[in-house]
Amino acid sequence: MKKYTVLLFDLDGTLTDPKEGITKSVQYALDFMGIKEENLDEFEKFIGPPLDNSFREFYGMNDTDAWKAVAKYRERFNKVGKYENYVYEGMVDLLEKLRKGSCKVGVATSKPEDMARDILDKFELSQYFDEITGSDYEGKLHEKYQVILEALRRFNIPKERYGEVLMIGDRKFDIIGGKLAGVDTMGVKYGYAPDGELEESGADYIVPSIEALKEWLSINEAI
Repeated sequence: MKKYTVLLFDLDGTLTDPKEGITKSVQYALDFMGIKEENLDEFEKFIGPPLDNSFREFYGMNDTDAWKAVAKYRERFNKVGKYENYVYEGMVDLLEKLRKGSCKVGVATSKPEDMARDILDKFELSQYFDEITGSDYEGKLHEKYQVILEALRRFNIPKERYGEVLMIGDRKFDIIGGKLAGVDTMGVKYGYAPDGELEESGADYIVPSIEALKEWLSINEAI
């Protein structure tokens, strides 16, 4: 049975449920751009990928408009949206057990790192992680694989040991990013992936729930 020494967790949709804050902030940004949409469920697709990519893909914005929308999104999200969020039931217990285990544990998120730290601090989760890595504002850490590689650098993991690392996330972006970075991947189905997405993206493992994730980690002697 394969032994992992480093576990990397996505944030949105994996550790916490950010739907309210993200969807309301997307709505706020789109309203500024002259696009009206009352159904917040329409914006679930924004949970996971980089924001500018989503504004381009889903609303046909050019680069300039996409970044204008991102700026408006962050205007609301930085004030209130990042706290319209909650920790998934059972996650604290899982992290408590991991802290007592032998694995190093980190966060690798497409969310800007300062925002990620604010959220983890707010919900008293930062204590469970050895490293917290997020995107930057300069574009050097924009795609998920870049964030993962930066996390591995901070953990001082040489390339020949990338096989000891498991990226855990709820969307294809986590799985594809993990594969591009050269690490193993696990998809969690309690998050925001559409049906079949995790399977189609080629996740090495898939679990349906936090309890199943806890059991899998226990069997693999991570906790």
